[in-house]
Amino acid sequence: MRIASLTASAVLTAAVLAVTAGQSQAAAPARTTAPACSTATAEVSVQNVSRPINHQLLTVTNTGRTTCHAYGHPYLRFDADQAVTQIVDESRPQAVVTLAPGESAYAGIRLSAADGSGTHGRTARRLGVSLDNGSGSAGEPAVVTLPRGTWIDDAAAVTYWQADVSDALMW
Repeated sequence: MRIASLTASAVLTAAVLAVTAGQSQAAAPARTTAPACSTATAEVSVQNVSRPINHQLLTVTNTGRTTCHAYGHPYLRFDADQAVTQIVDESRPQAVVTLAPGESAYAGIRLSAADGSGTHGRTARRLGVSLDNGSGSAGEPAVVTLPRGTWIDDAAAVTYWQADVSDALMW
């Protein structure tokens, strides 16, 4: 009798789990994935900031008609540099920044070592900005004119995209 009771209980439990699993699968909404932001559907700008010293703010604004993702970090090239600027790894956000039409994401640019320890300092005039498509640099870079007197050295670095200006400039 006890074995029959245990068997019936096990069958009932399995049936409940099967029904519950079916219901939760049916109730799950369909996922849609937004495309990566690109220079074709976004505007890139750069401006000086008063704090922290030796920094600028890079802004990407979604000018398209659909939501897009600002993946990872921007790939920066000052003037005719052969290599992209280093990345501040500690600035990686917990999630990808998603931009509805008209919304912006921000990255902080450290231009030079604040203590003067950087080497190969020079004045930069233009900045090439490539966006990440989720697996690396993609598409044509946007080229923006830097504010007059922009001084960079080997300590130059850029943060990951952030949803908030203050988060971009804390690095």
